[in-house]
Amino acid sequence: MLVVRPALPGDLDSLLELALLSGPGFTSLPEDPDVLSDRLELSRASFEQTIPPEERWYTLMLEESETGDIDGVCSVKAAVGLKRPFFSFRLSPISQSCPSLNIRLQHHVLMLVNECTGWSEVGSLFLKADRRKGGAGRLLSQSRYMLIGCQPDLFAETVLAELRGVFTPDGACPFWDHVASKFFPMPFDEADHMTGSTDKQFILDLAPRHPIYVEILPEPARAVIGKVHPQGVPAMALLESEGFRPNGLVDIFDAGPTVTCRRDDIRTVRDARPLRVEIAAEVETELPALISTCGVSSFRAVRQKVQLIDDSAAVLTRETAEALKVRAGDTIRVKT
Repeated sequence: MLVVRPALPGDLDSLLELALLSGPGFTSLPEDPDVLSDRLELSRASFEQTIPPEERWYTLMLEESETGDIDGVCSVKAAVGLKRPFFSFRLSPISQSCPSLNIRLQHHVLMLVNECTGWSEVGSLFLKADRRKGGAGRLLSQSRYMLIGCQPDLFAETVLAELRGVFTPDGACPFWDHVASKFFPMPFDEADHMTGSTDKQFILDLAPRHPIYVEILPEPARAVIGKVHPQGVPAMALLESEGFRPNGLVDIFDAGPTVTCRRDDIRTVRDARPLRVEIAAEVETELPALISTCGVSSFRAVRQKVQLIDDSAAVLTRETAEALKVRAGDTIRVKT
């Protein structure tokens, strides 16, 4: 059975494997054991709630319960931009006109902004290639919203997600090559690593201080602004199904889009309901449902069959109850 559970410090080797598989541009999964080890320690402290709520970064692992294999990862940051700026480019239209010549022009510009301070972020969604079918991606993605729904007041009213921008099959990034590298004279991987491991002062020092006119950029760069990496298309579809929409911000290195949704409007947060656990040998239903525990510190999530009794109880098999580590009489959250 596939189970989503909190990441543990002992997951370092598995997390590093996923980071290596994720490829370039996946800023939240750097190929750095020290950074990832710190990330796991921060996640442990977040689930144990031993650090302030706004500093928490919850990392979740997708585990095959029978083998212990780790097949995916995702995360929720309680707040971004509080200790380190959260830079983006805003893609904005501007108009110019010359009445005497009867000319009106519509341009688009990219401007460096820091607009998302204090928002929560869902991210780091990555699955091994052989797990990208059969609903594993949806389970992993929705588990983040089930976590938020456990205690919404721990998270901001606005939730964002950044999606990786376009890279060519040989690993080149058109926006970086034609635009960002002109301001950051270093390899993409170095800039990407510094984004996740420094205070980002280098961005403030080197990023363009004036608007960049999109129309004068080379066509390969223009074509990818706000576009998603091919591997990120399914993730984008999952985000859209939850209510997320582009908000006009793009990444400053690869021009991937940012999408946002009000916390309480996220479909899974809104629709999941608390129910009392009952346990039976068999469950009389064919339809699986998304099920999670109700506590942040003990969070676990699965997609399994559940039989609903009125609006008060949910009947689980013993196997499902054991995977969630719940007993009869406990409260769970269920989204059908």
